[in-house]
Amino acid sequence: MRLDLSPETRRRVALLFRPEDQEQAASLLANECGNNIWGFKRADERGMERVRFAAPKISGDLHKLSAAVDLPKLDLRDPLMSAGFPEVNDHEKWLPEKKW
Repeated sequence: MRLDLSPETRRRVALLFRPEDQEQAASLLANECGNNIWGFKRADERGMERVRFAAPKISGDLHKLSAAVDLPKLDLRDPLMSAGFPEVNDHEKWLPEKKW
């Protein structure tokens, strides 16, 4: 089931991805990084932010984002640690600079 992105997730997508890539990045996050992850079956848009911030942070670009959204399905800890979000609210402090 598709879970829409929170405004803060959309904000980070807009900063990290070129305008022509933003919809594809948002779609990947909404469709592949949501309630299909173990432990997040009942999470809402805001509840998914930590995982959804981690995927684009560790991917660095649209081509690698597809692989990054699959990581939490295997082991949630890996992308969260790689992104520097070991604690529950660590992701809230991360706001990337505009990359394009």
